[in-house]
Amino acid sequence: MPVELVAKKPRKALAVHLVRKDGLDAANLPPEALAWAKANGFSGEAGRTLVLPGKDGEIDGALFGTGEGALQAGSLAKALPAGDWHFAETPADPELSALALVLGGYAFTRYGKKPTKALRFVLPAGVDADRVGRVAEGVFLVRDLVNTPTSDMGPEALEKAVRVLANRHKASISVIKGDDLIKKNFPMIHAVGRASADAPRLIDLTWGPKNAPKVTLVGKGVCFDTGGLDIKPSASMLLMKKDMGGAANVLGLASMIMAANLKVRLRVLIPAVENSISANAFRPGDVLTSRKGITVEIGNTDAEGRLVLADALALADDEQPQLLVDMATLTGAARVALGPDLPPFYTDDDSLAAELSAAAVAIEDPLWRMPLWKPYDAKLSSKIADMNNVTADSFAGSITAALFLKRFVEKSQSWAHFDIFAWNPAERPYGPAGGEAQAIRALERVISSRFG
Repeated sequence: MPVELVAKKPRKALAVHLVRKDGLDAANLPPEALAWAKANGFSGEAGRTLVLPGKDGEIDGALFGTGEGALQAGSLAKALPAGDWHFAETPADPELSALALVLGGYAFTRYGKKPTKALRFVLPAGVDADRVGRVAEGVFLVRDLVNTPTSDMGPEALEKAVRVLANRHKASISVIKGDDLIKKNFPMIHAVGRASADAPRLIDLTWGPKNAPKVTLVGKGVCFDTGGLDIKPSASMLLMKKDMGGAANVLGLASMIMAANLKVRLRVLIPAVENSISANAFRPGDVLTSRKGITVEIGNTDAEGRLVLADALALADDEQPQLLVDMATLTGAARVALGPDLPPFYTDDDSLAAELSAAAVAIEDPLWRMPLWKPYDAKLSSKIADMNNVTADSFAGSITAALFLKRFVEKSQSWAHFDIFAWNPAERPYGPAGGEAQAIRALERVISSRFG
């Protein structure tokens, strides 16, 4: 259920007592609460909530097993009865616990019933409510966009969502659409999206002072991916509404940056396409000329995300931003290597990698650095073009995809690529199964530190 954080403690707010695993006797609980816990076999198991009974059938509070990680507190959003609550003790990480409460209350309600009950939770002392609010808002934007099916989130609808965000923060937006992509030299974006009835487009949002440090975000906006003529099996298409998860995540990050009013010149580039099948679909064996002039032989039409990103990255790189970030649901190989919860990232900037890794641990937004292993670059060779969009074998697919993108980034001071999943396969304490923000909380921490 939705969670509202309040600064002032309501008079009848009930206490949530935090209990470590097997730490019941050390939790300084009232005798009746301790007896109830033992009677119910509660020993502080991570994420478990036990409601305490009061007089006349009323609720007198709750016990919560803290476990490892502050995000466990998100499970309270669903476990606690509606009403006013507060932590009896200050959590180890008050801000992250407060954020977890809000994130845990998320529900995707576009096509279903709206929640009728809500929790109010007292903000722990010293927590920046505005920061928690803008981070949660960015995460919710990601989840809403990814959860929306392509029938309501094709390229045109994604453009409208960007316009809503731009209007909210007084950002500028321009769009290059359809055959104008050819005229403006974005041939690979056009090629990937031309078979769809919903025209391909490049969405370009800018915000902030022109003389501020340039931070550019590029997100893969493949609103649905059939695989093209190299068509996916039906089972592999079931989640392809989330193939615009990179675009959703950079928009969530942009929302956080603009809401914080960071002193940056922000640019967000989203190549929004649908990889469809029609008489004019691009084919295996075709050779495309990219915006950068690099020719690309198409070894597989299902490796389309890197094609649209390449044209957008080439445009972004021309401005020589201080930081260039791209995010994409790019490869199944990344999931094979690290699973759904741990996105790999690639950069040749060791300082940036160290900052990202530290931030990921500090705020429980998991990331893992993977190598831009130069010897594998040769796997992208082509006999008739400058490069192929896939390799001849099935090895190191996430690494070779990153190496493909790296060829289109030369001038930026620092670049990082994130191969995300953008999806929770199962319910987590901090959110339900479905669309998910990944890496953007860590990125927000680093960008705030560098440019705030």
